Amino acid sequence: MIGFVGIACVIVMVFGGYLMAGGKMGIILKSLPFELTMIGGAAIGAFLLGNSLSEVKHTLSDIKKVFKGPQWKPDDYRDLLCLLFELIRLGRKNAVALEEHIEDPAGSDIFKEYPRILADAEATALICDTLRAVSMNYDDPHQVEEVLGNRMEENLHHSLHSSHALQSMADSLPALGIVAAVLGVIKTMGSIDQPPEVLGKLIGGALVGTFLGVFLAYGFVGPFAVRLKAVSEQDANFYKLIQDVLVANLHNHPTNICIEVGRQSTPTHIRPSYSDLEEALKARKAA
Repeated sequence: MIGFVGIACVIVMVFGGYLMAGGKMGIILKSLPFELTMIGGAAIGAFLLGNSLSEVKHTLSDIKKVFKGPQWKPDDYRDLLCLLFELIRLGRKNAVALEEHIEDPAGSDIFKEYPRILADAEATALICDTLRAVSMNYDDPHQVEEVLGNRMEENLHHSLHSSHALQSMADSLPALGIVAAVLGVIKTMGSIDQPPEVLGKLIGGALVGTFLGVFLAYGFVGPFAVRLKAVSEQDANFYKLIQDVLVANLHNHPTNICIEVGRQSTPTHIRPSYSDLEEALKARKAA
């Protein structure tokens, strides 16, 4: 919702201030379709030229994150800690029983209690692959931490591609606006024999190109890129929590300590409170 408010604020304040200063929308509206075709079309073409088809689809699908925000909410972090608690506790009691859950998480009664986590292939794979490695005696905490760190770094790099692609487009839009303005000046020079009022409108139309390039870059595309980066980095905390808890488990800390390590490593604004988590864990123990 806040994203739509931001868009409305940009449009109303820019054009409202222009009208309050005595500006006229006639020249802008007349030139807008042509300038938008040149600038927008060139920007889209450059975007397609600089990205593969899969990257284009990925970027387009990520646009909704600007308005929806991060995938993982505070309740999901609490549920993740509960899930890890159950798996670690089960693995320490009966390693064979744990294998049934990590080999077929879709059929696991434990995973089914947390459908949002189960629906995320990367989170599920990260948990199962790490616990499976432990069962294969690949239990050096430092090596596992390095492997998980490299994996999450690669995942974050991939998720940030949409932000980088949009930022590249934002960087190119002012220059494309200048290109459109230059073409407008060329058109004006072809009518140099016209009276001043005609030339004024032609020059004004040419300057719409410069305005539009800067306006789109800094009013929309650039902020979209910044927002996507922030969302991707916040969602990465969810997978970092998995790493912290499972590595603590490899150090043979008590199960409650492993879970508390994960809770403390979660950023403050999405960290479940100690009492909230404790109540959730008691409910799971009772179940």
